[in-house]
Amino acid sequence: MICALASAVCFGTASVFQAVAARAAEPGTGSGVDPALLLRALRQWRYVVGLALDGLGFVLQILALRSLPIYAVGAALAASLAVTAVVAARMLHVRLSGTEWAAVGVVVVGLAMLGLSSGPEGESTGSTALKWAMLGIAILILLVGALAGRLPDRSRALVLGLGAGSGFGVVEVSVRLIDTVALPEVLTNPALYALLVGGGTAFLLLTSALQRGSVTTATAGMVIGETIGPALVGVVWLGDRTREGLAWLAILGFAVAVAGALALARFGEPPAETDEKGDQPVSPPGRGA
Repeated sequence: MICALASAVCFGTASVFQAVAARAAEPGTGSGVDPALLLRALRQWRYVVGLALDGLGFVLQILALRSLPIYAVGAALAASLAVTAVVAARMLHVRLSGTEWAAVGVVVVGLAMLGLSSGPEGESTGSTALKWAMLGIAILILLVGALAGRLPDRSRALVLGLGAGSGFGVVEVSVRLIDTVALPEVLTNPALYALLVGGGTAFLLLTSALQRGSVTTATAGMVIGETIGPALVGVVWLGDRTREGLAWLAILGFAVAVAGALALARFGEPPAETDEKGDQPVSPPGRGA
């Protein structure tokens, strides 16, 4: 759980840097899958710092997934929005309302419930069919993301957010499906390619979502995509369980943590800048209508 929470801190802090950098990058083609936009964002030092934090967070996430059920790790990662809110308040001078501070507290309470109720990870390493299914889902997410650029901005943001979250969810499940990293066995495991395609697609879709449209909508979609589906896969197919008699507490904690994260979804979006007099808000560069 310490690794999962540390991972959330890394991801939450990275979001602040990446959101600002993505908005500062030149507008892309409008496609949900736009590698050129990602390359332009990489020219921003803030985006590079964010990627470094994401890399550290990913390592910590893998360590957590080796010991905890997917539902507990997924809820902890969704709680990265609470971290983003606090970091934004400090670094970007964003003012949190009383309701939003309460939402941060709700996330903490939900995670505490999960920490008390979570059992060990399931012993199943998953069937071959499940591994191929994860690869198929990762490819499907990529295709849907490519088509999402044709949607109106609000629908586009929601689809891209759900796609990004689902991609990150594929990564969570795939980590559990890779039972060995020894060569050449790991190269024949479809879960390895599901992890690579899912993770890469998630970054592309998230960058596009941050660059145009309602990022609050996109972030909410991402939270839903990276928590609910992977949690169900862990319980149904990988044998994740709770401590004896505490299933109700785990379900309640999961719901509370995710609800608190959704209440903080606006912190996937950087604050508006002010004009030279400091009076009127001005949209960050690259923001759409």
